[in-house]
Amino acid sequence: MDRRIVHGFHTTPIPRPSIKRNIETTSYSFKDQFRNEIEKTELKISKHAKQRMNERDIQIEDNEWAQLQEKVTEAKKKGVNDSLVLMKDVALIVSAKNNTIVTVMNREETRSQIFTNINGTIVIE
Repeated sequence: MDRRIVHGFHTTPIPRPSIKRNIETTSYSFKDQFRNEIEKTELKISKHAKQRMNERDIQIEDNEWAQLQEKVTEAKKKGVNDSLVLMKDVALIVSAKNNTIVTVMNREETRSQIFTNINGTIVIE
């Protein structure tokens, strides 16, 4: 019988039961994976921002929206958490960290504003 010395004591090895691992592999379709990636980068509009858009009659065209999402994703990769986004007629405060538009205003309103707690600016014209 095999004996080992552990800290000055003789021990007899204890046989270990064999452990069968049941590894479940979950396979996702390409469509599911693609949808998950889109949801990670898709911008959401906060309740406050929706209200401001309605009050100020602000509309963002599909092509502008796509460009906005692309630039916010790019900014996020560069470490930007909260940004001021300046577009042709609109200014937005966007939480890149949460993929959320926090507030929206016309560019005219930005002339007398001071923006705080942002660490990046995105200009789209």
